[in-house]
Amino acid sequence: MTTATATPALHKRVARSLGTGAPVFALLAVLLAVLAVTDIGFYEPDRFLAFVKRAAPLVILAAGQYLVIVCGEFDLSVGAIVTAGVVAAAEVYGSFPDAPWLLVAAGLLLAGALAGLVNGLITTKLRVPSFITTLGMMLILEGAVFYWTGGSPHGQLPQDFRQLGRGTALGWLPWAVLACLAAGAVAVLLMRSDFGRTLIATGDSDRAAALAGVRVHRARIIAFVLSGAAAALAAVLVGGFSGVSAQAGRGYEFEAITAVVLGGVVLGGGRGGVVAAMAGAFSLQALFTLLNLRGVSGALESTVQGVIVIAAVGIGAADWSRPRRRRTHSSSPGGTPS
Repeated sequence: MTTATATPALHKRVARSLGTGAPVFALLAVLLAVLAVTDIGFYEPDRFLAFVKRAAPLVILAAGQYLVIVCGEFDLSVGAIVTAGVVAAAEVYGSFPDAPWLLVAAGLLLAGALAGLVNGLITTKLRVPSFITTLGMMLILEGAVFYWTGGSPHGQLPQDFRQLGRGTALGWLPWAVLACLAAGAVAVLLMRSDFGRTLIATGDSDRAAALAGVRVHRARIIAFVLSGAAAALAAVLVGGFSGVSAQAGRGYEFEAITAVVLGGVVLGGGRGGVVAAMAGAFSLQALFTLLNLRGVSGALESTVQGVIVIAAVGIGAADWSRPRRRRTHSSSPGGTPS
């Protein structure tokens, strides 16, 4: 095989591996390059790892949100689960200051998975649209947190609990980065397994998947459970990094959806890769960092997210093959120009 024929083959393999996420990887590369020009010290090890540490909760949420969206559903409750997790941990330590941090973190993961289980059961068994189900869960958790704390959380998180969000392993590598890598590896392995193929088939056509023997309801319930657990893990990181707040997870649900859409994942399910969704989270964090460095008000972040969602969904829904079909029809024998 000559070099000339090998190069196109290599390009095809790369394009196939990137799939619909190719634009977000290009965007991420551009944003990181612009950050390097805007802030000369951005790539100093400590500062770059701090950037990854800030992005880690959103990356984990995007991975969980991807599992739900790719099977054709939504999860609007993840931000409220983050807030509830941070506040619950603070309240637990207020009553039991010597509680082992690993036990508290495991309890949060279990509670997040339980919230996801409730979302999944209501969506699949009661046939309530996931948008309504998870919106209701979000309102329930936000109301419960406000009632529990009166709008001002009590207690504080001890240093050993906060280490996962703000501490380092080996003296230099943030635990949050390791948690992000671990969550990403688990998500990739899941999507390469039979379960991952089941999720994609369910999102593509749940009726066809059911006729093929796929247990559609079980697949969607598991996706919600994993999304809830991912939100609880993000709560541990957010609590460690930012401390206790009654609005710790506010807006995270929309940022996670924006990241997934930016990663080329189709709303309605059936197409998209989890790595691209996580790259979308990094891109979103890089964009916010760039806007902050340029002095743009943080109040515009929601505006930017709205533009990204509309543009990404519009581009994904566009029928790019139509002009090509028209040209083919026009040039065919007997065809009439349109």
